[in-house]
Amino acid sequence: MNFPIEFTKMSGTGNDFILIDHRTPFLTKEEMSDFVRAVCERRVSVGADGLIFIEHSEAADFRWQFLNADGSWAEMCGNGARCAARFAYTRGIAPARLRFETVAGLIEAEVTGQSVKLKMTPPAGLRLHEKLQVNGQEQVVYSLNTGVPHAVLFVEDIQQAPVLALGRELRFHEHFQPAGTNVNFVQQQTDNTLIVRTYERGVEGETLACGTGAVAAAIIAGLLGQVRSPVAVTTSGGEQLTIHYSLVGQEIAEVYLEGPASFIYEGQLHEESLPKKS
Repeated sequence: MNFPIEFTKMSGTGNDFILIDHRTPFLTKEEMSDFVRAVCERRVSVGADGLIFIEHSEAADFRWQFLNADGSWAEMCGNGARCAARFAYTRGIAPARLRFETVAGLIEAEVTGQSVKLKMTPPAGLRLHEKLQVNGQEQVVYSLNTGVPHAVLFVEDIQQAPVLALGRELRFHEHFQPAGTNVNFVQQQTDNTLIVRTYERGVEGETLACGTGAVAAAIIAGLLGQVRSPVAVTTSGGEQLTIHYSLVGQEIAEVYLEGPASFIYEGQLHEESLPKKS
């Protein structure tokens, strides 16, 4: 590995990522997890919720490798995907209308200034009104895979929602094993708006935003007749995402996630940003 390594820091509504142009590879897939854990650790390195490697693709404009801060691989991340799309466009890797490969499938995107609109892969695994026992209490949970698995709970007061405690219990609940799940706490507003707080698998805590979680929350709220497309979703960080979809009964189609992808800074990783091997 040759240092320094060029990187870009970006944010998708408060969900922050390190992006690296890896079209000329310097890491093997086996080395990526340790590298990501090191550079995503806050206070001792760059710090981020995840890291995105942009790679060459034969089937699309580019391919990404996306890893969470703990070094685990994720199939999809809506906020990260918007950042990847804008990064690739501004670097001349892809046009404004682009496609890229993820584990979840081929993602289409359109970049307009700071905003990016993603066409999501078709959601799957819809489960409604499931009653789960958590620490002796019954919780009504809704589930949908929007590229990654999500559980959704509706609450009356989003500020009082036990995001860390209950989120952690559900994330590791036997019902969602072996993969586990992300957990979204949702409060409905009166103006076709939802407020969503998310416990993210892989980050193992609450993040300021989760794009795929916002999509899951909006679609499930739509299926329950609480909102209609397009749905405005306010994130923990106070920014807003817009979710578009089409529903025919429980058939879900034409799902889009729209929101900002912001550049924070560019820099160089030095060898000292990685822990010394003993």
